[in-house]
Amino acid sequence: MSKIKNAFANGKAFIPFITCGYPDIETTENCVREMVANGADLIELGIPFSDPTAEGPVIQEANLKALQAGIDTEKIFDFVKKIRREIKIPLIFMTYANVIFGYGAEKFISTCREIEIDGIILPDLPFEEKEEFLPVCKKFGVDLISMIAPTSENRIAKISKDAEGFLYIVSSLGVTGTRTEIKTDLAPMIKIVRENTKIPCAVGFGISTPEQARNMAKISDGAIVGSAIIKILTKYGKNSAPHVGKFVREMKDALK
Repeated sequence: MSKIKNAFANGKAFIPFITCGYPDIETTENCVREMVANGADLIELGIPFSDPTAEGPVIQEANLKALQAGIDTEKIFDFVKKIRREIKIPLIFMTYANVIFGYGAEKFISTCREIEIDGIILPDLPFEEKEEFLPVCKKFGVDLISMIAPTSENRIAKISKDAEGFLYIVSSLGVTGTRTEIKTDLAPMIKIVRENTKIPCAVGFGISTPEQARNMAKISDGAIVGSAIIKILTKYGKNSAPHVGKFVREMKDALK
């Protein structure tokens, strides 16, 4: 059974994202430690893919550079196995269907269970095709996390009813990336979610400031931030960990 619900047990959850292996796996490890020390409730670990269709230029570039530096799924599994000796908060993978197909679905998801990965997000997996992975995820107790976007419309209720772990609410149309403002009226979407499930929901895509995080958490159960963190990694490279920690603390404090 996953520990994802623990992330939402003590108020609004702050969920940072990091691309594993960018600029190297040691930096990822140091940043994850700093995230936990500064209040992260759940961490999304991105497994790099050559064609990350949901990502904007910031995370796309991080994916490309991590792959060029030699990161692969096996090394990421080893990294998670190592940090799990000390880190107890929920961890989830965010990646793409081809990564799992390439590794072998049963082998990938059973390894997730072994190394205590609590869930998987696959942005390129349509809700209607989730049976491709769902039976294996259920077999090994790994939550297959669904996403709801402004375009989901009449599918929101159905997606919500079948949700596991938490629901990822996509704040804006398009790809990931920091935005100066989030204009989508998410309240009606989240109202439908609340009517159809008790599973928590968190908002991601475009959140980059404490004020944005606070506003999104007012209508949901938490905020997800990725591109703003990757920008810190791009700026500070191997010295990023303390800067990432400071950012996570500011965001978490904004949710209190």
